[in-house]
Amino acid sequence: MKTPLPKLHVLLAAPRGFCAGVDRAIQIVEQTLVKFGAPVYVRHEIVHNRHVVERLENMGAIFVDTLDECPNDRPVVFSAHGVPKCVPAKAKTRNMTYLDATCPLVSKVHIEAQRHYDQGREILLIGHKGHPEVIGTMGQLDDGAIHLIETTEDAKNYQAKNPSNLSLVTQTTLSVDDTAEIVAILKARYPEIIMPHKEDICYATTNRQAAIKAIAKKCDLLLVIGGHNSSNSLRLVEVGKKAGAKQAVLIASAENIDWDMVKQANVIGLSAGASAPENLTDGVIASLQERYDVQLENVEVTKEDIVFRLPRLLRENTHA
Repeated sequence: MKTPLPKLHVLLAAPRGFCAGVDRAIQIVEQTLVKFGAPVYVRHEIVHNRHVVERLENMGAIFVDTLDECPNDRPVVFSAHGVPKCVPAKAKTRNMTYLDATCPLVSKVHIEAQRHYDQGREILLIGHKGHPEVIGTMGQLDDGAIHLIETTEDAKNYQAKNPSNLSLVTQTTLSVDDTAEIVAILKARYPEIIMPHKEDICYATTNRQAAIKAIAKKCDLLLVIGGHNSSNSLRLVEVGKKAGAKQAVLIASAENIDWDMVKQANVIGLSAGASAPENLTDGVIASLQERYDVQLENVEVTKEDIVFRLPRLLRENTHA
């Protein structure tokens, strides 16, 4: 007689995984390959997930770090994180066909920063140094026009040149709570600071963090699927720990599950960053089901129905 499998309760956070911006960026690479054939060059990883990148590489995408690595006669796609203004300008001077897969919510931040700059304001950006989105946003304006605030310490120490003419924008993938803390410090120090019209942190980051908070306290172990260079995935782990998960870890896929950690847990939480495809979540659930009698519980905090249109050059082909 077969030994019954030990029971395991799995709380599945929803929403999780792909957001509209990531979905659009991946579709742009796929449709560019359909329209122009391989190879299609992509400047920087289209999204921060190795599984997504490898699948697109197998379809004929070539990922590069700089525009200099792209030939003039092949199309190039700019990543979802956004690029400095000099990149499309350079592509134009070389008469290249380029498609901009920048998430529309990141583009909104770019437009906001430009508006503040045009009105002569001092601009602060809450974000992480070296992240492609931050490089892209800071690269919209002249060097030195945007000042980066990474931590509460930075917010406490920053000395505004003109306190009555100060404005603020933020990286879209940050922790809602961490940003709120930094914003509160800046507002207390500079009451006249001009805040974003709408919260710059994107709806997908906010929703995924809310879903994590809804399950964290019940979790002995929280597994977040995502790339180790994915800002929004790393933030989900941090949010889970702060919200009460006994342990929270980032894993790239089912292959990275630490089974000793699972053995200690009665309740496991499962989520995925905005650049992690759903098949990776399915893979983790399947691996757990091989070893345990899994009781799956879906915990949904909100439904997402946002869709972003493809660039005109591709809509001519697909009617999207």
